[in-house]
Amino acid sequence: MKRNVEIKARLADPGAIRELVEQIADEGPAVIEQEDTFFHCERGRLKLRKFSESRGELIYYDRSDSTGPSECRYLICPTSEPASLIEILSRALGVRGVVRKRRTLYMVGQTRVHLDEVKQLGQFLELEVVLACEQSTSDGERIAERLMGRLGIKESDLIETAYIDLLDEAE
Repeated sequence: MKRNVEIKARLADPGAIRELVEQIADEGPAVIEQEDTFFHCERGRLKLRKFSESRGELIYYDRSDSTGPSECRYLICPTSEPASLIEILSRALGVRGVVRKRRTLYMVGQTRVHLDEVKQLGQFLELEVVLACEQSTSDGERIAERLMGRLGIKESDLIETAYIDLLDEAE
């Protein structure tokens, strides 16, 4: 399984964060419209990420809910038929909910920096430190914490759950 270390933070001033990210980014921005359909899943989370009618990814991931940097283990399977997979999985497992977002992606070293505009929820920052096989979780945590410091992200800005959980809470 692939691994990364993640944090998610609510943004009070998205414009200021965007300026800071643009100053330190190695790549980006890439703007991506995403629709994530989450399915009921006994362990971890299972979603079909739809980019277009002919492009999507089935993603399974497992991570603990915590406000600090935490390890996430994941599997991704690309698909050219996202609608068909959504129908199959909906019938087999049932739909938990749908998250729609506009994601602006930057790369800072080995870290994917996401500036997310999530419908019904607001503006967020996600850091995903993609770990190499030889790197430990603590290596990723140090990288995430260093980048949080450079961007002025405080512990009080962090949220512990996924967007789907926040949508559940909002209902």
